[in-house]
Amino acid sequence: MTYIAKPKLHHPSLASNKVCHTRRDYEGKISTLCAGCGHDSISAAIIQACWEMDIEPHKVAKLSGIGCSSKTTDYFLGNSHGFNTVHGRMPSVLTGANLANGELLYLGISGDGDSASIGIGQFVHVMRRGVNMVYIVENNGVYGLTKGQFSATADQGSTSKKGAVNTDSPIDMVSLALQLGATFVARSFSGDKPQLVPLVKAAIAHRGAAFLDVISPCVAFNNHAGSTKSYDYVRAHNEAVNRIEVIPTREEIVVHYADGEAVEVEQHDGSVLRLRKLHAGYDPGDRIAAMNFVQEHQVRGEIVTGLLFVDPDAADLHEHLNTSARPFNTLGAAQLCPGSAVLGRVNASLR
Repeated sequence: MTYIAKPKLHHPSLASNKVCHTRRDYEGKISTLCAGCGHDSISAAIIQACWEMDIEPHKVAKLSGIGCSSKTTDYFLGNSHGFNTVHGRMPSVLTGANLANGELLYLGISGDGDSASIGIGQFVHVMRRGVNMVYIVENNGVYGLTKGQFSATADQGSTSKKGAVNTDSPIDMVSLALQLGATFVARSFSGDKPQLVPLVKAAIAHRGAAFLDVISPCVAFNNHAGSTKSYDYVRAHNEAVNRIEVIPTREEIVVHYADGEAVEVEQHDGSVLRLRKLHAGYDPGDRIAAMNFVQEHQVRGEIVTGLLFVDPDAADLHEHLNTSARPFNTLGAAQLCPGSAVLGRVNASLR
């Protein structure tokens, strides 16, 4: 496999933020995802948000599972801490790291297959425990690395690349996060940068479990009529006797629409994605109202985007457990091993 290295030279006119970094300093390796993939737009939004917030890259820990989405942690914040876990296990590994060192900014990057299927149990517990993290699901409705099977978020009635119809009801990650007690819940579209970047920044600034569901079309396996989350890139109008693994380059789909408006986004395959942006007077402080709002528009075939719910006074797992204010790796032997007398008092308190 050939890797293309990014040039290390920076143009002298590049703007720097308050911590003396240019936007280039927040990038990672060159993406190996399909050209036009919505996941790359999400990576760009994370880069932009961290640069604008003057975040030091080495104070960020990014964790992921398995899948196209989980590969993206290599494409942003190249100077931060990173860890790829096994499929669906990112939340528990992140929880352990967070408890050991709560001073880092934790970004959990996952996909709909990684979080809504094999990892749904882990997703449930990291949300209800209030782990201080930004949990981003790059949602395309398919398993992109294993040839495009339906994921648990695929809409009922949608068709696969081979024409199979999905008869299962979809899992709505936003509704689930609201029910589980997440204290920041939002949804966006990968092609709506003016909305997505501020949502990422707000999630980073929030203390507690911040969940962001981003609809991100797959260019390789949702490229057929009948899909509800994708566009058709591969083998359009191809009647050849053989199948050559080539994905034509297409332009990323970008949308611009005002607060309170709905827009129909036509995909390259002719299918339509209907997005509705929250109106300016929407109140994100009512959890029950947010759940009802999402369901009401879902039955109309609309995907609501924006900040759906936030608890400005949320506490995180460290406050719940009254853990050490200092990271474990900064504690000495006297703090980590306080002696038999302290151990005796702890044991006595549990009797």
